[in-house]
Amino acid sequence: MKIDDLRKIGESLIRELSGLRQSPEIKIPLGTGAAGDKTFPIDRRAEDIIISGLDSLGEPCTVISEEAGFVDVRGGGLRVIVDPVDGSKNAVAGIPFFCTSIAVASGEAMDSIFISYIINLLTGDEFWAERSLGAFMNGSRITAQEDDLLSLVAYEAQLPARDLPFMIPLLSGARKTRCFGSTALDLAYLASGAISVFVCPSPSRSFDFAAGWLLVKEAGGIITNTEGEDIGDVLFGLGKSSPLLASGNAGLHRRALSLLGEKKKDE
Repeated sequence: MKIDDLRKIGESLIRELSGLRQSPEIKIPLGTGAAGDKTFPIDRRAEDIIISGLDSLGEPCTVISEEAGFVDVRGGGLRVIVDPVDGSKNAVAGIPFFCTSIAVASGEAMDSIFISYIINLLTGDEFWAERSLGAFMNGSRITAQEDDLLSLVAYEAQLPARDLPFMIPLLSGARKTRCFGSTALDLAYLASGAISVFVCPSPSRSFDFAAGWLLVKEAGGIITNTEGEDIGDVLFGLGKSSPLLASGNAGLHRRALSLLGEKKKDE
């Protein structure tokens, strides 16, 4: 499986989902996906396009997807970790910030990922990475932020009453903060240097951050849990697995960890 194979799937997604975004049916849930969240028409259609595209490659793989769960394609093989629409609540609400996230792995854990691909389903911007070959945006090499300024901190607050107090020291130390609502895109734009630090205190599912994990690392960034511990051994699955802290470089990461630690000192 190659980057160009995933880019072809991305072309199909952009082409076939554009009309669905304006459909009045987009807000009507179809049921509950394998990971436990509501499935909307855009989620289902995106997943169908991705699985069909993977099947057309003629290569065996095992898809791990938010909606369908575990799906063996042509007998199963390489793990393909998929979030058909990351930021689907944005999509349903009409907020133009959501994407598709795909990671390909040779094993059962994060550190076996060797290809990642994220496509912004509104702008068509493509981010991809290959292990040891770097990270790219629309074909151009990208690198994460190189200085130690907390220029922009992005965050996800799944449980605001609990998550926001924990993040306040870090958010207060930033020049600007943003909550965009799509973890995969947050990590992609961090890899491109647009975001200094991204934090998500509540555990995220592996398909939320699998592709972004490799992008950040290949762009020179750091990604751990909020304790600073490596998450390369996190297993792929449908359950919530790990909080996230990603930074453009080691200096930024140390600073972010120190600021997050201030809240614990007060408790």
